[in-house]
Amino acid sequence: MRYLINCTLLILIGSIAHAGRAAEPAAPDRSAPPAFAVPVMWDYSAPLIAPEPREQDPSRAQKDPTVVFHGGKWHVFMTVKLPGRSAIEYCSFERWEDADSSPRTILKISQSNYYCAPQVFYFAPHEKWYLVYQMAVPGAKYMWVAYSTTSTISDPDSWTPAKPILDGGENDPRQAGGLDYWIICDDQRAYLFLTSLNGKMWRLWTNLADFPNGFDHCQLALEANIFEASHTYRLKGTDKYLTIIEENGRRYYKAYLADRLDGPWTPVADTAEKPFAGWKNVRPAPGVEPWTDNISHGELLRDGYDQTLTVDPDNLRLIFQGMWDKHKAGMAYGQFQWRIGMLTPTVDAGD
Repeated sequence: MRYLINCTLLILIGSIAHAGRAAEPAAPDRSAPPAFAVPVMWDYSAPLIAPEPREQDPSRAQKDPTVVFHGGKWHVFMTVKLPGRSAIEYCSFERWEDADSSPRTILKISQSNYYCAPQVFYFAPHEKWYLVYQMAVPGAKYMWVAYSTTSTISDPDSWTPAKPILDGGENDPRQAGGLDYWIICDDQRAYLFLTSLNGKMWRLWTNLADFPNGFDHCQLALEANIFEASHTYRLKGTDKYLTIIEENGRRYYKAYLADRLDGPWTPVADTAEKPFAGWKNVRPAPGVEPWTDNISHGELLRDGYDQTLTVDPDNLRLIFQGMWDKHKAGMAYGQFQWRIGMLTPTVDAGD
């Protein structure tokens, strides 16, 4: 009898205690999938776009690709290394298998000997395509954050001449000139990100209604062991943003997440041993001859083409520039012979 009474009391006490805790939040579900999972392993394609053999304006490297799919075609804008200058080259095609043989056009948007590292997107409020890039201008404190526009992305001759978003002058709000300029928008603002080669990523913003003018509020967005080519995206189906940033040396990509574009960034893959994409987690696809151990200046293929820069975390592909690290020996950076390939997450990474 005493045992039954004690059990009853224990049950009653437990019920009271449970009732007292009823308003407390439930413990997090440890089995819930993360907001973003870094691919364990990627397969890389054969080179898809290589320097084109030609007598006029011979190319030494194809690099810094930016890509959208529109009108049934892929549209690729990339830096092309030419004798004595760096410029932006364009090609389009229906299938990636045809990328290297597609016609190339060097954009005639600047008289500068250095305009490169492009980013392309459709700015829906203006119903125009924007091409954002870096451009050297004599006498300027910093490089221009330059832009051109068009209503017809398939016509490479339709882009307007370069204009400055930021002109590198006395009133330029940047705390560091930086490079690899990248713009992404939410519902109210356009954000400009850049890296300054010293472990810092910077952020400026303007109201969406003022774009492409009004960028100010220069802030340090991230300080870490990072180098260049920061690219930021909205993750489809989540409330998260993803930034991937290249590290120096044998190049590889790190990854960071944030809840908002003006918020702090949390690392999710930020070492050479566990990168977003690098020599530790890439391999040639079946039938592909090995050709790179550098994963450099990459662009995630987007789910759409507008200013929100949305990517599908369940369908990741990364267009990147690659080459063997051993082939860099004794060469200046501008002499590196980059080619463009594609990374796709493996389906058998656990094998």
